[in-house]
Amino acid sequence: MTNPHKHQPGLGHVWRAMGIALQGLRATWQYEDAFRQEVLVAAIAIPVALLSGASVVGKALLVSSIILVLIVELLNSALEAAVDHTSLELNPLAKRAKDIASAAVLMSIVNAVVIWGLIFLF
Repeated sequence: MTNPHKHQPGLGHVWRAMGIALQGLRATWQYEDAFRQEVLVAAIAIPVALLSGASVVGKALLVSSIILVLIVELLNSALEAAVDHTSLELNPLAKRAKDIASAAVLMSIVNAVVIWGLIFLF
């Protein structure tokens, strides 16, 4: 039995998947202030990392730590949207899910700060 909602395999699937991902980025940009702020930080931090005197591995760590923050923010935003879609009522489990996702964003930011500190201070 085939799932009618599944995309067909091949290059067409890759192209459609890219379009869906871009829609997700646009939606996150449109609705999430934190994502826009983190993109602004990334627009400054990534060139700084690439122009720094850090080794190639150091530059990779600097850039990937910033990209990780964006990835975790995307996941956090998706989880929040899904929880809000389920119910806007106050629910301790929904609050816990949102708080944990926010904690993941915080940890990714702490990770970036630690990496940047270690590379530039030591």
